[in-house]
Amino acid sequence: MFDDSYKTIAKPAEGSYSEKRSKFLAYAFPVQNEQEVKQRLAEIQKKHWDARHHCYAYILGPHKDAYRLNDNGEPSGTAGRPIYGQLLSKDLTNTLVIVVRYFGGIKLGVSGLQNAYKVAAREALDAAVIEERTIQETYRVTFEYVKMNDIMQILKDPEVQVLDRQSYMQCIYTISVRQRDADRITNALRKVPMTEVVAL
Repeated sequence: MFDDSYKTIAKPAEGSYSEKRSKFLAYAFPVQNEQEVKQRLAEIQKKHWDARHHCYAYILGPHKDAYRLNDNGEPSGTAGRPIYGQLLSKDLTNTLVIVVRYFGGIKLGVSGLQNAYKVAAREALDAAVIEERTIQETYRVTFEYVKMNDIMQILKDPEVQVLDRQSYMQCIYTISVRQRDADRITNALRKVPMTEVVAL
């Protein structure tokens, strides 16, 4: 059985950390794509326009195949990587964490910075509600109206969600199916005569 679920955060959350008069304000956001990442970054940069650094890391996709870390002017590896490390430790994806630093006049050194960004990011993620979600696949099912009962018996499955339905002499349904159950459901549908199933 392959894994078709992933963890993300349900809604935005915040955290903070102070070290030698430097303030680190952390913001965690659920995001679906890089466009949303850019929007959230722009919001935080506008809100904290007077801060010296806006460092961040994000992971996208159910298989965590897209990610980025940014030190935003801090020494290399001292900000983006510790933030990214907290996302990994919570096993999260589709999540962005931005940590804003207000410099307090005292340098923290490499290890001090790494710790500060790590703790601030962890504070925000600890405050977040973490959800487990499943990977869904979408299909268009076209069938003759006379086969409605046969089709509906299959679509009653708890792992199937009907997104859209058009019922005429020829019916067209759009359904969402949990990935691990997709073959089982679509094979059952294809066994109904005069039925076409197309992945969307």
